[in-house]
Amino acid sequence: MIDQPPIRIAALYHFTRFEDPASLRPGLLACAERNDVRGTLLLASEGINGTIAGSDAGITSVLDYIRALPGCADFEWKESRAAKMPFHRTKVRLKKEIVTMGQPGLDPLDGVGTYVDPQDWNALISDPDTILIDTRNDYEVKIGTFEGAIDPQTSSFREFPEWFRTRREEFEAEGRTPKIAMFCTGGIRCEKSTAFLKSEGLDEVFHLKGGILKYLEEVPESDSRWQGECFVFDERVSVKHGLEVGSHSLCRACRRPLSEADLTHQHFETGVSCHQCHGERTEEQRARYRERHRQASLARARGAEHIGRPEDHD
Repeated sequence: MIDQPPIRIAALYHFTRFEDPASLRPGLLACAERNDVRGTLLLASEGINGTIAGSDAGITSVLDYIRALPGCADFEWKESRAAKMPFHRTKVRLKKEIVTMGQPGLDPLDGVGTYVDPQDWNALISDPDTILIDTRNDYEVKIGTFEGAIDPQTSSFREFPEWFRTRREEFEAEGRTPKIAMFCTGGIRCEKSTAFLKSEGLDEVFHLKGGILKYLEEVPESDSRWQGECFVFDERVSVKHGLEVGSHSLCRACRRPLSEADLTHQHFETGVSCHQCHGERTEEQRARYRERHRQASLARARGAEHIGRPEDHD
C-alpha cells in the first residue's frame, strides 16, 4: 500500500445566512489554532468560504466545528493531499461577501443555475448550442481551461457582470435563447455568476458541480476536455489530473503563476518580480521585496520558517 502525503487539504464554501458573522470568528479561529490547522476562512453574512490544511484529525475537528455553525449541517467540501503544509498562517477574516462580485441584493440562496456532475459535463459542453464561459481571472485561465471556453479576460470577478452585459446581444444573436455553461475552480464563483444570469432573465444556465477540481479528480485524463493545469490559491500553485501538483511556481510579488519558461524572462527575479508585474511595481517596492527574500533565505539556512508580514502571504 502506497502511503498518502501527510497533509490533508479541504476546500470549502457554503452559502447560508449568518445573522452575526463577527460573533462566529473567535471560536472558529480558536478551533483551527488548537488543532494546528492553517489556511484562510472567510465569513460573511452570506456564508463561509476558504481552504485549510493540517493533519487528518485536525481537519476533521475544524470541519465538525463548521458543520455545527448555523445552516451548515449539510455543507460539502473537496479534499486533496500534499507532502508539505501549503499555508503559512491561520486566518479567519470577516468580509462583505465570501466571493466578491459587487452586485447588491444578489443572493445565491434565491436560485442558481443547474448543477452538472463532472461525469455529465463533457456531453453538455460538446453540444454546439452551448456557450461555455470560464468565470475565473485572466491569469488563472492562462495556464489552463476547457477546450472551447470563452475567456472574459477579467482581472477581477467584479468585472464579470459588465462583461456579460456587453456580450449579451452577441449571445442572443438571431433571436436565440442561449444555453450557457460556466465553471470555476471550486464552484463558488459559479454560484454567484449563475445567480446573476438568472437575475438578468436567462433560464438555461448551467455550472460544473464541484468546479474544475472535482472534474480533475473524477474524470479520467483519457476522457478529459481540460487543457493545461488549474491554478489553486495555495503553495501548490497548480494541479493536474488526479489533483497531482502541477509544474507552475508563484511570483512572490504579484502572486501570479509562472511557467518554467517564465522563469527565464529578463524581468523575473526570484522573490522580487516577474514579467507580469515588473511594470506594476516601483523600484522602492522591488527593493523591499529583495530584503524580504533575503530574510527568508537566511531563515531557511537556519532551518527556520520566515513568515514575514501578513500582507506577504495572501
